[in-house]
Amino acid sequence: MNSNHTIFSFEVFPPKKTMNIETVYKTLDELSGIKPDFISVTYGAGGSANCGNTLNIANRIKDVCGVQSVVHLPCINMTKKDALFVLEQFQEAGIENILALRGDRVEGVEQCNDFAHASDLIRFIKEFDAKRTNGKSFKLFGACYPERHPESPDVLSDIKALKDKVDAGAEHLLSQLFFDNEKFYRFVERARLAGITVPIEAGIMPATNKKSIERMVSMTNAVLPKKFVRMMERYADSPEAIRDAGIAYAVDQIVDLVTNGIEGIHLYTMNNSYVAERINSAVRSLFSEPPVEMEIK
Repeated sequence: MNSNHTIFSFEVFPPKKTMNIETVYKTLDELSGIKPDFISVTYGAGGSANCGNTLNIANRIKDVCGVQSVVHLPCINMTKKDALFVLEQFQEAGIENILALRGDRVEGVEQCNDFAHASDLIRFIKEFDAKRTNGKSFKLFGACYPERHPESPDVLSDIKALKDKVDAGAEHLLSQLFFDNEKFYRFVERARLAGITVPIEAGIMPATNKKSIERMVSMTNAVLPKKFVRMMERYADSPEAIRDAGIAYAVDQIVDLVTNGIEGIHLYTMNNSYVAERINSAVRSLFSEPPVEMEIK
């Protein structure tokens, strides 16, 4: 991944069990025409027993679309034996990039105790790499929360946990969604003051559906600015209008972020290539220039 320019990347997810995987392949073919720096793929619902679709999609991204892939790996319900099995699968499939995650707690499912935090998984992967005989190793990504992880008691504790994740071996950070750029700038400032020097990409999710945004906000601790709330209320009953307004809001966020020298944009596509293409056509020229030192407002 070229670090000499502002990074532009996407996230996709495997289809539900009732859907054909070809629907995602069609989306990938359309997204790959935009030539992002990489496409990340979330881990299939059902854990290690259902990671086949995730691997198939990741291989499609790198082998057919010609774009680097990053595979999400949540560890909250994994034993070390599970994780070793999955890493061996990744190695055999030629996967080079992993987004190491703790993952969300699932009601009614008792979490395993082998990995309490994503940093524990990162250390485990580093140990796995050290035992390889081919000299290769995974590039490890980590997640971050501009407005604090919902389970963190305060922002300082959150930054400390993030620093631990980076010290363990995370080389690149992808942020959760946010709708107020000032929150992100403050977060980056705290991270840099704490000695976190790895690239931090801003996670942007176009608000094309009110219910999905409300669900994601409840999971990420994101605060909705007044102008965003007004937009959602004004166009909630018109799918086309809320889609177009959401695209415009995301474009406005991205222009401001790139203008202020942020290192990258990670677009949560929700498997909607039309929305991604609309946003790309509006902002792509901004990514031709190398990133500059970010101005903290």
